[in-house]
Amino acid sequence: MAAASLEEIRHHLRWFADQHAAQTSPLYSHLAGHASDDDEIAGLLTAAPTPEAVSATLLLAAVQRVLQSEPFHELTNYYPSLGGTYGPDAALWPLFRSFVLARADRVRGLIANHVTQTNEVRRAALLYPAVTLAAKQAGKPVGLLEVGTSAGLLLGIDTYAYRYQTQQAGQLAAGPPRAPVGLHCALELAPGATLPSIPKRLSTVTKIGLDANPVDLTDEEQYAWLEACIWPDQPERLRLFGAAAAAQRKAPPELVAGDAVDDLAAVAGRIPADVPLVVLTSNVLWLFTAERRRAFVDALADLAAVRPLWWVSHEGYLGGLDLLLPDRDDLRAGDGEQVFGVLGLVRWSGGRPAATALAKTSLHGERMEWLA
Repeated sequence: MAAASLEEIRHHLRWFADQHAAQTSPLYSHLAGHASDDDEIAGLLTAAPTPEAVSATLLLAAVQRVLQSEPFHELTNYYPSLGGTYGPDAALWPLFRSFVLARADRVRGLIANHVTQTNEVRRAALLYPAVTLAAKQAGKPVGLLEVGTSAGLLLGIDTYAYRYQTQQAGQLAAGPPRAPVGLHCALELAPGATLPSIPKRLSTVTKIGLDANPVDLTDEEQYAWLEACIWPDQPERLRLFGAAAAAQRKAPPELVAGDAVDDLAAVAGRIPADVPLVVLTSNVLWLFTAERRRAFVDALADLAAVRPLWWVSHEGYLGGLDLLLPDRDDLRAGDGEQVFGVLGLVRWSGGRPAATALAKTSLHGERMEWLA
């Protein structure tokens, strides 16, 4: 498989700086923007394991991981995650560039042997209304199978507390009242939409995570990599990751190493066949080729032919939902528009999929817009 070209990498870095990070991460927008004009820095991403794995977040996570091991370096002044208080200024890029190039082999090695594995806990607040809707349709407790689970923190979805801030009904609360992790999400309504019914509790029977490389949070290096994948000027994300990781250690889910397509049926078979199965994916299918995404959706359909199954997806529109809901230009981010995710729910009946786009979302779980 051919590596991504330097031109493609530079284009991605510029897109990330201007459309993905511009409104949420001044630090990463600044760094990615400069990297897009620097062949030596951008070129480090040619070491990514696959063209699909190429991302600004992979480069920046690798740099942050190296910086974690040098906590007294001047560059840490710009990283709130490492105690820094400086905002982006004229001195940042020259300092960043010299730091990275002096450690280029270490950065390149991390890029070659990792993928972005952000275990963003706040996405549970996006998934919760869809998973509870699937459970309501099932009429009984469900089994959860998360594909691309990383460390499995989203499998704690039934143990977290949620507060949805709405204009129409104030704050809606769900989840256990004394939960170890509390998540907040702004819930807005698209024209013509009505507030979803959000049950107080979600009842699960079994929870399993499937990942090509599951993360063991008891391993210091693996834990540090997940920390490095969190954007450094978003400390709330880091705090929630730590809280969820601590809670998970008390009741870890089963995590299985395997392929999302080839091993899906075997892993699903660990959940009793009479238990309604909810398959979760969250910001993982962008790492797949188009052919592999198609194969994944086909594998879900095969499973649905032999057991009750729902697919809850939080991906970009082209992350698989487009295969079941074609020609939905309203679910694509337009030129210059802030990137957003799409929360989808798919249910198979009689071999036919019924797919619904439930909401447009921020990628890290801060807000969602419920659709009509």
